[in-house]
Amino acid sequence: MKFEEFGLKPALLEQVKEQGFTEATKIQEKAIPEIKKGRDVVGQSETGSGKTFAFSLPILENIASGKGIQALVLTPTRELCAQVKEAFELFGKRMRIHTTAIFGGVGINPQFSELKRAEIVVATPGRLVDHLERGSVNFSKLNFLVLDEVDKMFEMGFIDDVEKIIKNVPKKRQTLLFSATISEGIHYLINKHLTNPLILKTKSLVDKKLLNQVYYGVEEHQKFSLLVHLLKQKSAGFSLIFCAMRHHTDSLAYNLQQKGVHALAIHGGLSQNRREYALDALKKQNIKVLVATDIAARGLDIKNVTHVYNYDVPKTADDYVHRIGRTARAGKNGEAITLLANRDHDNFRRVLMNRELEIVNTELPEFEKLSYFPNRRREGFGGRDSRNEGGSRGGFRRGSSGPGRGFQGRRGHDDRRGYGSERRDGRSGERAEHRDSRKSFDKNRWNM
Repeated sequence: MKFEEFGLKPALLEQVKEQGFTEATKIQEKAIPEIKKGRDVVGQSETGSGKTFAFSLPILENIASGKGIQALVLTPTRELCAQVKEAFELFGKRMRIHTTAIFGGVGINPQFSELKRAEIVVATPGRLVDHLERGSVNFSKLNFLVLDEVDKMFEMGFIDDVEKIIKNVPKKRQTLLFSATISEGIHYLINKHLTNPLILKTKSLVDKKLLNQVYYGVEEHQKFSLLVHLLKQKSAGFSLIFCAMRHHTDSLAYNLQQKGVHALAIHGGLSQNRREYALDALKKQNIKVLVATDIAARGLDIKNVTHVYNYDVPKTADDYVHRIGRTARAGKNGEAITLLANRDHDNFRRVLMNRELEIVNTELPEFEKLSYFPNRRREGFGGRDSRNEGGSRGGFRRGSSGPGRGFQGRRGHDDRRGYGSERRDGRSGERAEHRDSRKSFDKNRWNM
């Protein structure tokens, strides 16, 4: 379906065409007409399927310049917050619509003036609650509430903040909820806060004909050596590497750089400057390898991914599907490669519970054994080397306070306090990492 068929305002349609968009994605095709009708909509679609445009275009159609805050979008991470803001700015610039991004880890004072002149606010829950408590935001003119990537907001423990925010916006509004997966908790949220919603779903798996899924059985101490070999021998395009925890992304990116691989790490523990640096490098395609945690990568617009590497195996089949969905897009081929060591077997069994997945065991190639320094991290990438991130893991002194200062309140993982976004995820990963797994993996049992 072409964008002209949606009946968008001329100024909005011109901007869409100028950016080179002609054909709508499945979720856009289903959601845009219904949102334009004023319906509450629940959109379930995989990461990178075009959900942001699905709600931003019809919202922009109904925003008036200079009439106060009329739309609020809640996102789980700063990266997604910034990206959604850019989408609204891009398509709304001909309409003179001002969008602001509100998130933690940066000074709060500049946000006061931004909120006074904004028509659209994109925010992480924790920092927005700060503004509500300070009385620095006015939602009396709000017509649209969007909850984006709700499954991750639940996973990260933001639901109490979300509920508090919903209590502070008008009851008469249009509510849109988008999520990669819909759990029981999300159904509760839908039933409580949406009015007769239309639930739209798109297929989450990529085309198996285009995506090659393989795994290598490898000793833990040889993972890095194998990864470097594969990156240099197989990965001519852009590669996305997933790790379970922040410090894994830091040390892996550092070690890859030492071996001549131009890699950057991104996770919730980075300072805002380092996040922006990594995102800018992605946009300009200045790097060939991005090492990321699941949460940091959620919602990021990363184009032309030819290879996805599971350096740490994800905990669920859904997480695996979200990862591999980053490649083999737009009719192009892609490859998903999992490095399977003893400690990954439990997670891998859970992934294989999805019988639609076809992950083939591949014989190990010959590769050079390389040294790896697990505790070395590039300065500014979080951990002990970083002196400008929140909490005992991030570098700020205990007891420091103020906006973005890493004060450890009731939400240790809360974005408004300057903490990184995947703290809870990291803790569970640590427990898995230090568990001594002595089980062998039976490939025949799992029909591999």
